[in-house]
Amino acid sequence: MPDYGHPLRFGTFITPTNSPVERPVELAVLSEQLGFELVTFQDHPYQPRFSDTWTLLTWVAGATSRIHVSGNVLNSALRPPAVLARSAATLDLLSGGRFELGLGAGGFWDAIAAMGGPQWTPGQGVDALGEAIEIIRGVWDAADRHPLRVAGERWHVDGAKRGPAPAHDIPIWVGALKPRMLRLIGRVGDGWLPSLPYLRAGDLQRGNATIDEAATRAGRSPAEIVRLLNVGPQSTADELIRFALEDGVSTFIFMGDDPETLRYLAAEVVPQVREGVSAGRAQAGTAPASARLRSAAVRAKRVPGIDYDGLPDSLAARAIEPGDAAYARYTSGYLRGGAPGLVLRPQTTSEVTDAVAFAARHRELPLGIFSAGHGLSGRSLNRGGLVIDVGAFNRVEVLDESAGRVRVGPGARWLDVARALTPHGLAITSGDYGGVGVGGLATAGGVGWFAREHGLTIDHLLSVDVVLASGELVHASADEHPELFWAMRGAGANFGIALSFEFRADRVGQLGFAQLAFDASDTAEFLVRWGAALEASDRRVTGSLILGGRQGTTQYAQAMVAVDSADPDTIIELLQPIASVGPLVDQSLALASYEQVMAAFVSDAPQQAQGEPHSHSGLIEHLTPEFPREIAALLDAGASYFLQLRAVGGAVADVPAEATAYGWRNANFSVAAFGTRSSGLDAWWRRLEPHFEGMYLSFETDTGPDALARAFPPAHLERLRELKRRYDPTGLFRDNFFIDPFGANTAGDIADDSAA
Repeated sequence: MPDYGHPLRFGTFITPTNSPVERPVELAVLSEQLGFELVTFQDHPYQPRFSDTWTLLTWVAGATSRIHVSGNVLNSALRPPAVLARSAATLDLLSGGRFELGLGAGGFWDAIAAMGGPQWTPGQGVDALGEAIEIIRGVWDAADRHPLRVAGERWHVDGAKRGPAPAHDIPIWVGALKPRMLRLIGRVGDGWLPSLPYLRAGDLQRGNATIDEAATRAGRSPAEIVRLLNVGPQSTADELIRFALEDGVSTFIFMGDDPETLRYLAAEVVPQVREGVSAGRAQAGTAPASARLRSAAVRAKRVPGIDYDGLPDSLAARAIEPGDAAYARYTSGYLRGGAPGLVLRPQTTSEVTDAVAFAARHRELPLGIFSAGHGLSGRSLNRGGLVIDVGAFNRVEVLDESAGRVRVGPGARWLDVARALTPHGLAITSGDYGGVGVGGLATAGGVGWFAREHGLTIDHLLSVDVVLASGELVHASADEHPELFWAMRGAGANFGIALSFEFRADRVGQLGFAQLAFDASDTAEFLVRWGAALEASDRRVTGSLILGGRQGTTQYAQAMVAVDSADPDTIIELLQPIASVGPLVDQSLALASYEQVMAAFVSDAPQQAQGEPHSHSGLIEHLTPEFPREIAALLDAGASYFLQLRAVGGAVADVPAEATAYGWRNANFSVAAFGTRSSGLDAWWRRLEPHFEGMYLSFETDTGPDALARAFPPAHLERLRELKRRYDPTGLFRDNFFIDPFGANTAGDIADDSAA
């Protein structure tokens, strides 16, 4: 029989005894310490001396950090498949993708029936297992938005909700010996898991042949199915080498509960097997299987033009393809849908370098950089292209509390940052919504609740580590690569992938947070008063105003205002001029931590957007009477369902315009409007543009040279083009306000941007 070339793995098979109950957990932890890759437990809940296997698996996963866990094998007759699927996905998510599903049709049928389980025959158990696998995979397929329906005779669902998707494509390994079960594995299974003590001579060869024939008839490659084997601790290295090279076994699971035996196996037998199999494969010229095997069904959903099989091993194991269970996470952003052809999920800097090199080989495809997935424009996702997810880089570290120095990864959310810094009395101004990812905002600007007092997010940036288009990791600061540091503060998406930010945080305690609702029916006059009040207010006051369509004859305005003070009297005094700009119809005021403010509107529900957002952005110095009249007309025409004015000014203007790529420092207000192409927003916005001095790119969905010219002052844009020629001359990073290094964007570039 062939050697399928699968990577070798070694695991342990521990008795789930409950006397003492801690013993299996201790042996599992030891297994991890000894370097085993897998720990498994049998599932016989009718045995009074055994702990419940599912509870034990969960406890062990929490007590370890690297080793994978599995039932060996779970009794599907006692575990409804839809419930088991959600339990498995949950444990996989909590453990960081370390759960594998070993499954069996059931056994000891009298004992199962005595516990209230089904009274099936073994043959019926095979059919039931096939139905269970279909249901389990259907629940995991969260990318399919249709209700799940499986009309099985023994297991069935009718309209079940799908999800959650697990952290990785959980393989389903089936424990089996009989031909019908082996054929089931060939059709739908991911692995065969027999036990050596129960095998007769020739069973492995006959079983492999049966599985391979069934797989071929089902249109699958036999190499998709991993061959595992439970072996006794007395098995010799020579025996295991023979099983690997002649029978295709690649995962050996040692049965036994003696710590010294496990130590001996890890130190003596496992290294000999690895060495012997490696030598045998080299002699036979056996090609290694892909780092991550995928079924024919998954491969059928691949996007043409992407070299999936050419992925380096460092990325292949965690990459997500359109047919994978975890793909649903990348089909919806906050306001935009997506359908990338491949998602790369690097865990280390070297893997990011590998991802950039892979993207460079696919220069013709859109490339998105995905941190936490909130971005309003949705440019972190695309359709048919590549996405590099830096979510693994999500640490928040306080380096020096007294100096306010903190290090933050791009994959963290600003709520995570606030939670980490609040106990230290620190905060970084960072937008107004805690669900935003650090990476996108910290390279664009960052208009937050302390903008007027402490400036933009980028004004607190001390240094950034960035992987360039060349794959080089560069530390940029005022002293090292200062030109790149300048560009990263406002146009960072054009120059590389930021992997670490060092910030100077501000000392912040509790603050007042007010939500005010105004009757703004006289919209133009109301906006004039609002603008004047904000500009005249103490810098500790930063506010945001939201307007939308009229309700009957009334236009309401919702204001949210932060006051950086813990003293109630001071808060009320500073708020009073703001609250007096128009008739109040509702109000609330709370004393809260910055963490509480950032958490106030965050939902952890999966993002479900499928459309294309349509928004425009502008930065304006003053709300003169002419501008509010145009805003009022735009709203009256129904051109925007959501229009926001954020206070900037103050400390933002203290920074010289030439100090960062973000150059519009004189503006006191950032204006953003959302609408549709049919609502007339484009035409109305063109009437507003003469009033603006520039725009904030994070709220703009237009692309192309006109939008680019509004995003950066002319001198800034010319400087950025020069830096683009130096750091990214081929335009690898081009799907977020592409700065053409050699001049104005071409029509083809604009089309590429729009598609992305």
